[in-house]
Amino acid sequence: MSEEKKGFFSRLVSGLAKTRANIAAGIDSIFSGYSAIDDDFYEEIEEILIMGDIGINATNAILEDLKQKVKEQHIKDPSQCKELLINSIREQMRVGEVAYRFEQEKSVVLVIGVNGVGKTTSVGKLAGKLKDQGKKVILAAADTFRAAAGEQLTEWANRAGVEIIGGSEGADPASVVYDAVCAAKARHADVLLCDTAGRLHNKKNLMEELRKINRIIDREYPDAFRETLVVLDGTTGQNALEQARQFKEVCDITGIILTKLDGTAKGGIAVAIQSELGIPVKYIGVGESIEDLQKFDADEFVNALFHQESND
Repeated sequence: MSEEKKGFFSRLVSGLAKTRANIAAGIDSIFSGYSAIDDDFYEEIEEILIMGDIGINATNAILEDLKQKVKEQHIKDPSQCKELLINSIREQMRVGEVAYRFEQEKSVVLVIGVNGVGKTTSVGKLAGKLKDQGKKVILAAADTFRAAAGEQLTEWANRAGVEIIGGSEGADPASVVYDAVCAAKARHADVLLCDTAGRLHNKKNLMEELRKINRIIDREYPDAFRETLVVLDGTTGQNALEQARQFKEVCDITGIILTKLDGTAKGGIAVAIQSELGIPVKYIGVGESIEDLQKFDADEFVNALFHQESND
């Protein structure tokens, strides 16, 4: 494991401390407290997983899988189930190949999310990461409805050393995206990152707005690879899952950025999102600095959740 990865893994381990206390500690007590594998044993596990925000559907699937393995392997002792349970959680999080194609080719990345989830900060951090990879990045400040969103993004653009195309407060987001697309083409940018509004309480307007933005990109920049990331706040648990569901109805989401995992006992929501929506969590945030936004690795997440050392 590289030093940077090791550093992030240890931050992830400490960042998931509250979630771990919520899930892993409870599970440990079940495995040591029960002498037989019976309905009560499974019910206790179910309760802990649901309380840890892993979600009802994912929890049911995890338990079904666990019961089947226990039966197949003729396991009688609860303490032998722990590893099986951890592997069942891992399997629930598999969403196939999680590609980061936008890093390899000329692309437009739309980042959406409701106010307060850390969207603008995530856009800024992502810009910094791409710049560090030697990419030419342009930011579009198309969240023109939130006061100070543009200023905040400008600050991040300066910190990351990338160019920003902004609109005045209240400007039409699609027109900002149009200007940014023109700039990205003229300056041969590798990645155009668009910070866009996500007013879910007004879904019809949001749909219209995203449709307009997408039409402009289709027309003006047809050869650019497209990515749509939704930013969710990990501290909101099931609420975040519901937001992801609603955004999924409005547009074609290709990935999730899950923020603020360091301050929450609800980190199990990462399992629920991948399992129930089949949308990959592509990045997670466990702190304030640019390094604290990292690509999400489901295996590593589960290792950190149960504080198991990673094999590599």
